[in-house]
Amino acid sequence: MDLRIFTEPQQGATYDTLLSVAKATEDLGFDAFFRSDHYLRMGNVDGLPGPTDAWITLAGLARETRRIRLGTLMTAGTFRLPGVLAIQVAQVDQMSGGRVELGLGAGWFEEEHRAYGIPFPKEKFARLEEQLAIITGLWATEVGKTFDFHGTYYDLTDSPALPKPAQKKVPVLIGGHGATRTPRLAAQYADEFNIPFASVEDSARQFGRVRAAAEEAGRGADALTYSNALVVCVGRDDREVARRAAAIGREVDELKANGLAGSPAEVVDKIGRYAEIGSRRIYLQILDLHDLDHLELISAQVQAQLP
Repeated sequence: MDLRIFTEPQQGATYDTLLSVAKATEDLGFDAFFRSDHYLRMGNVDGLPGPTDAWITLAGLARETRRIRLGTLMTAGTFRLPGVLAIQVAQVDQMSGGRVELGLGAGWFEEEHRAYGIPFPKEKFARLEEQLAIITGLWATEVGKTFDFHGTYYDLTDSPALPKPAQKKVPVLIGGHGATRTPRLAAQYADEFNIPFASVEDSARQFGRVRAAAEEAGRGADALTYSNALVVCVGRDDREVARRAAAIGREVDELKANGLAGSPAEVVDKIGRYAEIGSRRIYLQILDLHDLDHLELISAQVQAQLP
């Protein structure tokens, strides 16, 4: 089971704060540092000092880390044109020496689009499908050849399809709860399927749909990695768990029901339940980015106990 650190910088974080978390992620033996792609805070927080851009952040971290994987859960398809995003991701992959992964979603948070003047189209999922075809097609085009795509929403003619990523294939992550279109899209384009903030039972059902879609597409169910994203709140005792829950404005019982919360032993046990249904990777949503002791505890007493 891989443990990855997943951050939500729109809730309030500077680049330097994210750098501190990324360096701790690397030093403490976690597999990867991922971040969300949002421009507006959510819930009852001030969001200060304001948002940071996902791919600018990852470009900086690419030069200041050496081992960990870097990526997004999920880049919003509404924020960037697919050709531009293909260039950005390929460049950051080069800057990192081939450590980038692209999580791509349709985009959903209408308020942040209004706040920053970003168009919020109705046909988001159909656009996402074309975006995936374009990005993967650009990367797969041989050097010296050109790429064309003529879709409903995007039209590319004689693209040189450059630059290329450092990796032969940048892993693509697709996720969500949709019962029909999401599994089909994952089966066609994804290297990894991620389900965010879902119970063991709901995860098992969705993994089953994706596995069936992959078999139908002729890939085989095991061609994809299956993963979860879950909020985490670990403490050495009940008092420490309660303190960390209060710091992120959550209740302990709710966190235990909907995330990974409690003592290290409790969290290891619950991760084991996800492993039993085929999850091979957990993205630990860290909401208090200043509590690096939390990461140290998870590394020493949770990660160390996992197979």
